[in-house]
Amino acid sequence: MDIIQVNALSKEYKVTRRDSGIKNALKSFVKRDYRIVKAVDNVSFSIKEGEIVGYIGPNGAGKSTTIKMLSGILKPDKGTINIMGMDPTVDRIKYVKEIGVVFGQKSQLWWDIPAEDSFDLLKDIYKIPDDEYEKNKKELIEILHLEEIVKSPVRQLSLGERMKCELVASLLHNPKILFLDEPTIGLDAVSKVIVRYFIKKINKKKKVTIILTTHDMADIESLTDRLIMIGHGKKLYDGSVRDIKKKYSNEKIVEIIYEGKIKNKPISTDVDIVEDTDGLMRIKIDTRKTRVSDIVYEYSKVCEIKDINVIETGIDEIIYKLYTEFQV
Repeated sequence: MDIIQVNALSKEYKVTRRDSGIKNALKSFVKRDYRIVKAVDNVSFSIKEGEIVGYIGPNGAGKSTTIKMLSGILKPDKGTINIMGMDPTVDRIKYVKEIGVVFGQKSQLWWDIPAEDSFDLLKDIYKIPDDEYEKNKKELIEILHLEEIVKSPVRQLSLGERMKCELVASLLHNPKILFLDEPTIGLDAVSKVIVRYFIKKINKKKKVTIILTTHDMADIESLTDRLIMIGHGKKLYDGSVRDIKKKYSNEKIVEIIYEGKIKNKPISTDVDIVEDTDGLMRIKIDTRKTRVSDIVYEYSKVCEIKDINVIETGIDEIIYKLYTEFQV
């Protein structure tokens, strides 16, 4: 069942522009020059209940603008948004009770008081019943191991600790949809793993529908099954992460570690030797033309192989190839 339906969504901004220099600065006081930027241009998609969807694109592609329209912060210039039978801007008061939002670079916590006090204030704002609030708070704090951290003022928390508290704050009222805009930005490796685990657990346990925007492709790879990509405000791709990897991961690096000298090195027009040093050979192959086993067999005849590694194309490189194909 579709919980989110977006049809022909568009949003434009009027942006001032001027050339550098004092003369042009003074001229701009008299007459301003504007250009129209299409942040989101005729974007349509639907999302089913319980899905985790990655919403990605280069800087300035329109990701955050879309999230702001879906969360009711911005009103679209054109198009319609139907989420659980509501329009985010028209039904704003009723709608915000059903969603949670985390912006990686903005906080919903009060800076000078302990995070737990912010949770209490959010309880009153959302009018969460006492028993439901205490149950949710305890459960979320235990999952993220925040028992002591929530007693400290937010200003004293590390970025990773604050982001965990932001996630708790966004889920206290049992939202059906969670919008995550760069939730792991600036986090260390350990904190990223904890946050990803938490997101997956909440999605599985409570069936929360999640839309995730991020530049960290490891977030996409570990959390999402479906990817929507936009560039210059337009939707470029909507499909599974698996299909993208299948299409763009044909290239592999075969790393051969050997002893001694290579006698009569095999020559093939279908491979590209990217490194050739004593004891190490790295060969780029296209698996549509050459099998890894064939390369290994050929080299086993001319040297003593000690170890073999096959390095897959990384998700970052795959997404880069996708951007390149669409020229964004």
